[in-house]
Amino acid sequence: MTAPRPVQETDVTGATVWLTGLPSAGKTTIAYELARTLRERGRAVEVLDGDAIREFLSAGLGFSRADRDTNVQRIGFVAELLARNGVLALVPVIAPFADSREAVRKRHQSGGTAYLEVHVATPVEVCSVRDVKGLYAKQAAGELSGLTGVDDPYEEPESPDLRVESQDQTVQQSAAAVLGLLTERGVV
Repeated sequence: MTAPRPVQETDVTGATVWLTGLPSAGKTTIAYELARTLRERGRAVEVLDGDAIREFLSAGLGFSRADRDTNVQRIGFVAELLARNGVLALVPVIAPFADSREAVRKRHQSGGTAYLEVHVATPVEVCSVRDVKGLYAKQAAGELSGLTGVDDPYEEPESPDLRVESQDQTVQQSAAAVLGLLTERGVV
């Protein structure tokens, strides 16, 4: 009787796909559509939704630069942990600062874990019309300050692995573009 072959690292490829962009850009919607498709293909997928993370993992953090950096690093740690264990971690999180995103990328690289950055490059004018959570309306009414991309900075990725113009395509087309990137990079 032969002992079963141990699972090799190459048997299941995990990766982190970080979807960055302005509030209401479509990050979370694209992530959930992609997750559905990947699960249909039998892949282990987790969506690390920024709102859920803030409620549970980063409760008590505000929106100062330091708190935003801490939040991004916590999410990056969890994503890398999942990814190195064969899970596709889809991370629809604004992560407004380039250096925070770069630190997450470096953590992944140092562990040999795939990391892909997708910029959901929806213009602020489109995001403010979508206004999924009513943030733009609150900011315009003076009830909210520090809205990323309006009165708080958002540093667009200079060279993301993929740029998605969600205003010019359906959610399914946006998710398919990300799936195409994963296929091209050998993740799926």
